[in-house]
Amino acid sequence: MKNIIHITFYLLLLMTSSLVMALDSHKKDSGKLISLFFDAARIGNNEVLNEFISAGFPMNERNAQSYTALMVTAYYGHESSVELLLNKGANACIEDKRGNTALMGALLKGEIKIARKLYNANCSYGDHRNKSGLSLDEFATLFGQQKVLDSFNK
Repeated sequence: MKNIIHITFYLLLLMTSSLVMALDSHKKDSGKLISLFFDAARIGNNEVLNEFISAGFPMNERNAQSYTALMVTAYYGHESSVELLLNKGANACIEDKRGNTALMGALLKGEIKIARKLYNANCSYGDHRNKSGLSLDEFATLFGQQKVLDSFNK
């Protein structure tokens, strides 16, 4: 009886360690996919972005810095990638860990056409403040983009 218990325990231990190794492997594979997705966003590779989206990859996935692909494409000035992501349903209202949105990133970088598209994405910016306590208007003023932001309201 003792031998059966020892063998059962040993088999359970082996199965558990195999499961842990499989989960680690899955995490690594998942991390690689996320990295490839964000690489495509960073360089504005619409073909790769579209392949990920068509395959069901969650387009609002966050990277290690808490950015979405939409935030990355906006920041790096890839207008056609921003359009692609918005047309496929990316959420322009998501905030990063600092409370900033893709629109704020576009304003920071002076990407006016992209900022206009993001502004028109129906987010409620009225009461929104980032973690530094800045409203969208204050953020735009801080980075010399208040006139740009004002022009979106016309």
